[in-house]
Amino acid sequence: MVAPALSSKPMQVLGAAASADMAGGVRSLLQLEGLALLVVALAAYRQGGFGWGWLALFFLAPDLTFAAYLFGPRWGAAVYNAAHSTIAPLALGAAALALRSAPLEMTALIALAHIGFDRMLGYGLKYPTAFSDTHLKHVRTKWNHPSEKHALKTKSWSAIGP
Repeated sequence: MVAPALSSKPMQVLGAAASADMAGGVRSLLQLEGLALLVVALAAYRQGGFGWGWLALFFLAPDLTFAAYLFGPRWGAAVYNAAHSTIAPLALGAAALALRSAPLEMTALIALAHIGFDRMLGYGLKYPTAFSDTHLKHVRTKWNHPSEKHALKTKSWSAIGP
């Protein structure tokens, strides 16, 4: 059996696969992972005995990163992804456990719960082409930056590239 040749344009391969907005089982699986992350983070939050008022106050705080889109989709995507990737909260959670720091642990769990909630709803990490271009789907929204008109005119992700 001969392995298929790798494309020199990986984003076009992704574009072909994602043109159906990651329909079917893959998207559902990623949304279920988001639900699992949300449930586990909230269970750990409850087990830690943290106040629910703090969760209510800071749950949507990562979404303040939308403001970075005022500087264009590249800046917006970079800042948004930094706040919506699990890497930083997991590292913060590990540091919290090592340092036995309840405030750091609480912050990490709130961030993980938020990320899980977003993924469950189908919101993903952003491509630098447009606010609406995510790793889970193309989201049509009235919040799109004016430079994103090209992404809204096409139904395919083939416009996404380096």
